[in-house]
Amino acid sequence: MRPQEAVERVLDLSTTSDCVVIAEESSAANLRWAGNTLTTNGVNRSRRLTVIAVQDGSVGVVSRAGVGAEELSDLVKAAEEQARGAEPAEDAAPLIAGGAAGDWDAEPALTDISVFSSFAPALGEQFEAAQAAGRRLYGFAHHELTSTYLGSSSGLRLRHDQPTGKLELNAKNESSSAWAGTSTRDFTDLDVAGLGAELERRLAWGRRRLDLPAGRYETLLPPSAVSDLMVYLYWTAGARDAHEGRTVFSSHPVGSGLSSLPLRLYSDPHAPGLETTPFVVAHASGRDTSVFDNGLELSSTDWIADGKVAALTQTRHSAGLTGQPVTPAIDNLLMEGAPGGPTLEEMVARTERGLLLTCLWYIREVDPQSLLLTGLTRDGVYLVENGEITGEVNNFRFNESPVDLLSRVSETGRTERTLPREWSDYFTRAAMPALRVPDYNMSTVSQAS
Repeated sequence: MRPQEAVERVLDLSTTSDCVVIAEESSAANLRWAGNTLTTNGVNRSRRLTVIAVQDGSVGVVSRAGVGAEELSDLVKAAEEQARGAEPAEDAAPLIAGGAAGDWDAEPALTDISVFSSFAPALGEQFEAAQAAGRRLYGFAHHELTSTYLGSSSGLRLRHDQPTGKLELNAKNESSSAWAGTSTRDFTDLDVAGLGAELERRLAWGRRRLDLPAGRYETLLPPSAVSDLMVYLYWTAGARDAHEGRTVFSSHPVGSGLSSLPLRLYSDPHAPGLETTPFVVAHASGRDTSVFDNGLELSSTDWIADGKVAALTQTRHSAGLTGQPVTPAIDNLLMEGAPGGPTLEEMVARTERGLLLTCLWYIREVDPQSLLLTGLTRDGVYLVENGEITGEVNNFRFNESPVDLLSRVSETGRTERTLPREWSDYFTRAAMPALRVPDYNMSTVSQAS
């Protein structure tokens, strides 16, 4: 049974006052390599059906994978039994009125190993170059395509096809390790040779090794590191938690200044190259989501505008509590600084003495009230002296709050598409500038490599 047929069948079987059905068909392809040799490749497919039964404001949700036509009746019955036995939901609201988007009747979109047809030869060339130079390449490429069908008893028939791709590439020699990563929709837009050249350059920087103590250093954060910090800030920017005094945004409400620079942090489901689902898909209600908002149209939303908090993520329910507009979360994140910002290389060239990071990892929250985070640097921290990279230094543990950090940023670079290293399993669609921070807190020396 096709996903859209399953949606229609569930709605026909529904006996509660309202019903929402979400059907998702996913396919994925991957390549993995180690020591300049392809090790594995594979493809897989999956299907999941979620039934949200609503009876007089009470909700029951049942989600199952691989449901066949003969199991639909039991799935509907289980969700309806939950709804009839539950207390009224605090976020209860009328379902979003009927509308249509996407080609509802078309077959689900699929990916397979052929998605790598233009990428694989370029990767093979990098294997050969690395082998000749005494380097070893490790990493993986992953592509996933998910077709989502959302139907409701209020008439919604929405469909969206979401491609998600990422490449992570590590290069190693006897003493150093370097990393590069990027997101992509279809693997046709990757400069694999350029990534390989960048890794080679970083390993060359590591030929001179220096030890530095913990302390505060002028630091250049490349787009990947910036994205890891900003994604975590975004994930904690829930309006309800802020309204109830639980987060840093309780003391930095909408309208508060975060930076003297004209920073803009925003999400846009139609951002070129970072397109994402243009309507709410909520499998369950929570502090930042509501099943009653399923199908709500999404549009470009500023979270920070001109350096000030412009919005927090809102459901219709939390908007009623806070008195702010409804601004649901969107599955991409972009930051812009002053127009015409410099490249990272130009920022390095005008650095008298400082550090250039590659990426961050093992990021954990220490204090939600200040959004203090701790984590480690990884795969290359480089010393900049008089505008030039003069060597590789040891790794550090850092302690920084992204909110406080924004108040101390002294320069922003050019925005470019990037991959959050730490959060790439959950969030790939990001575009960030490099940031210069005069006093980034490297709290202790780390032995991590």
